[in-house]
Amino acid sequence: MKISTTTADTRSACRAARLAGQRLGLVPTMGALHEGHVSLVRTAKAQSGFVVVSIFVNPLQFGPSEDLAKYPRNFERDRGLLEKAGVDLIFAPSVAEMYASAGITYVNVEGLSERLDGQSRPGHFRGVTTVVSKLFHIVEPDLAVFGQKDAAQVAIIQRMVRDLNIPVEIVVAPIVRESDGLAMSSRNAYLDSQQRKQALVLSRSLHRVEELFQRGKRSAAELIAAGQSVFAEEPAVRIDYLSVVDPESLEPIQEISRIALVAVAAYVGSTRLIDNVVLQRG
Repeated sequence: MKISTTTADTRSACRAARLAGQRLGLVPTMGALHEGHVSLVRTAKAQSGFVVVSIFVNPLQFGPSEDLAKYPRNFERDRGLLEKAGVDLIFAPSVAEMYASAGITYVNVEGLSERLDGQSRPGHFRGVTTVVSKLFHIVEPDLAVFGQKDAAQVAIIQRMVRDLNIPVEIVVAPIVRESDGLAMSSRNAYLDSQQRKQALVLSRSLHRVEELFQRGKRSAAELIAAGQSVFAEEPAVRIDYLSVVDPESLEPIQEISRIALVAVAAYVGSTRLIDNVVLQRG
């Protein structure tokens, strides 16, 4: 496994793999890796011959009051996990390598970037799409794998790729959960034992919504109310949003006629967690 910290070395390694006839897969990450990330690597390996994982804590997607400074970082542990998973190249650039000091160019998917997480975290998705577009230009992957847990991010990146004619296939891998249902997240490391139990309210609320949908409920308002009633059982957890939206446009829908994304974000203590479920009529 090769480790690169520069754009030039990464481009050179990817070019050599491409000339050797290998299909390139990219898994963008911010490090602090867990089994969810490893599942993305497995998906990339199953569909490509040369897998690149980027590790970059992107400052552009953090707001001024968010957790950039304390975001968990453990490169040696991440390196060991990725080597064991069979990754070919880790791209771990510095902030200076990724962003010129006088850089003024950004990529923004207007409209979508202001919904869900974008509404409560202004500028977050502009940071995501800017860094992902840079990674696409550096690696030039045939496919890139993202997790369903970040459903809004997936929708926005898919739209960016379509609008800008970027020749990459976006592969979406399912959410990986702990045995008790909590969606795996690097931010779970912030939770103490009591908060860890409280955090289960996110998956419980989605399970309740899914259960009612399977019983025939189609009204978004009724489903949201049911999910909110589950949150009422954990008053220490504060809902940021619980929304029923179109999975592509992220626009709210009133009645589920075909498919819907139920997305939730909530604060457990000072830690903000997200989760979601896709509902689809048979």
